[in-house]
Amino acid sequence: MTRRGRIAVVVCLVLALVVLVPYQGTSPARPAGAYAGETPQLTSPLDADGDGVDDQTDILQGALAYVATQPKYESRYYAGGYPDDGYGVCTDVVAFACKDAGYDLMQLVASDIARAPEAYGIETPDPAIDFRRVKNLRVYFPRNAETLTNDFSEVEAWQGGDIVVFEDHIGVVSDRRNERGVPFVIHHDGPFQAAFEQDILESRDDLVGHYRMP
Repeated sequence: MTRRGRIAVVVCLVLALVVLVPYQGTSPARPAGAYAGETPQLTSPLDADGDGVDDQTDILQGALAYVATQPKYESRYYAGGYPDDGYGVCTDVVAFACKDAGYDLMQLVASDIARAPEAYGIETPDPAIDFRRVKNLRVYFPRNAETLTNDFSEVEAWQGGDIVVFEDHIGVVSDRRNERGVPFVIHHDGPFQAAFEQDILESRDDLVGHYRMP
């Protein structure tokens, strides 16, 4: 193949990728659940923000409300902590979901770092960004939330509004499930992600923890 031919092939492949996987075009459409069993959605006895909606439901609804705004994936620094320009990363799904329920992760993580800086390995804390780093949330949630099973066969232990943490990623557990009863995850993993709510738990091998607020 000539050099011109190789270039033409590469251009065609790039164009095909753009058409098939739109850049920053992640869909907020919810997938249909496929599980035939019954797993009643857990409700929390707590209502941190006093809005009449329990915390578990609030976190789930907050995650869905956030991704419905279709944030574009890009890591940026914000002096106020929370993104305010339509961009975000995986940790923002969790941060906005918790905030919607009355849990300000920016303040909560900052306070926990101040109490135990050695647990986080942070010499110079920055509250505006510390709560948006997965490595810090991997420390925060085991210290401050209920630790739950990582066994997918325990179907009822996985509830919409739970937090699921991977080695370098994080998301909120959905209330919709695949045919085996394993829940989907509401997350933001990159600019070419097809949908915000996906069936990813069983396909990943880097699960670190499964937690429930508070």
